Amino acid sequence: MVGLSHRTAPVPLLERVAFDDDAQAKLLHDAVDAVHVAEAVVLSTCNRVEVYADVEKFHPGVAEISELVSRHRAVGLDELAPHLYVHYEDRAVQHLFTVTCGLDSMVVGESQILGQVKVALRAAQKAGAAGRRLNDLLQHALRVGKRAHTETGIDRAGASLVSVGLELSERALGGLAQRHALVVGAGSMSALTTHSLARSGIGRITVVNRTYAHAQRLAAAVNGTVVVDARPFDELSAALADADLVVSCTGATGYVVSAEAVAEATASDRTDRPMHLLDLALPRDIDPAVLGLPGVTVIDLDDLGDLLRDEDRSAEVDEAQAIVDEEVEAYIASQRSAQVAPVVVALRSRAADVVAAELARLDARLPDLPEDDRAEIAHALRRAVDKLLHAPTVRIKELAAETDGRDYAQALHVLFDLDPDAVESVSRPESRS
Repeated sequence: MVGLSHRTAPVPLLERVAFDDDAQAKLLHDAVDAVHVAEAVVLSTCNRVEVYADVEKFHPGVAEISELVSRHRAVGLDELAPHLYVHYEDRAVQHLFTVTCGLDSMVVGESQILGQVKVALRAAQKAGAAGRRLNDLLQHALRVGKRAHTETGIDRAGASLVSVGLELSERALGGLAQRHALVVGAGSMSALTTHSLARSGIGRITVVNRTYAHAQRLAAAVNGTVVVDARPFDELSAALADADLVVSCTGATGYVVSAEAVAEATASDRTDRPMHLLDLALPRDIDPAVLGLPGVTVIDLDDLGDLLRDEDRSAEVDEAQAIVDEEVEAYIASQRSAQVAPVVVALRSRAADVVAAELARLDARLPDLPEDDRAEIAHALRRAVDKLLHAPTVRIKELAAETDGRDYAQALHVLFDLDPDAVESVSRPESRS
């Protein structure tokens, strides 16, 4: 796993490295065409970009993935490298499980990451980049994430990004009562924001979105407890002039709220009305240049990340981490057992060939042997072979789960003089679909 996140990189760099759907598909295509990369999955969210890959060699694989990310996002490798982190084998598995549970999120315990991991897997499957190993790994990760959210209170472990942002906004404005909020966007984060604002006792809410019907739908869903109206996107500037609090959380690329629009909105008739802007988007929606405008304050994900990272670990976090540790051990054990499975299958195939050869020899020497007698002899031979192989094959799987299964697989390979081609035919990965 090669990646960078809110823990290692500033928001401006994360914005530049983030992958949309088309860019992600191109990266996946080039990744599996690389010399040392067999499979790849790209997880690109609002606060991380990570590439999980099955590689033939570690260092060349890391170099290829890092270079591809650098080239595809037009960010120099010398600028990118100081912010990258790399995990290998069991550490990569543990990191993925931790991320999927929400334990590495800016908002600890958030469940949105589950859907994002699922989307990443589907994109890799669609691009033909996820084979058997990464399919199994990410499916297991999704099960771990669901288990952590079901069995612990991890959802409550971290304060909501929205609630923390709104709390800071309330302080900046000296309270929200009688204030007018403008929500830019109508997606899930905007919906959460609008409902939270309605519960806060704010005076009025306006929703603006590029698709006006979506803004109307969100406004209608909240209207009642507080006055909520919708306006088309071309009225954003006018809506800014009326707003005390602006919360923007769209999925757009480029600034949605420009410094010029904010400057115009605050130019007159706002002597005693400061404007506070809360940017919950990545890439950022609000032009950072608004920070220089009089009477305007801004909070973005960088600010929120610094606050949320300082939160104390809770009992729920510890419980979820224990589940991660348990599941990592179970996954690694299953993978070790899988390493010896092809050899066990090849061994049993070899034993079946020996039985078949002996029965053929019996047929040649005793051609008049009654069919019932032959069937009884064949059954006895197979039972004897099965009993002889049962204990060692069960034991080797148990031993492989505890330590490096490749040593035991190699021992069987040598002791029974198994055909390498037969083992390879069993262990060969399925074609990517």
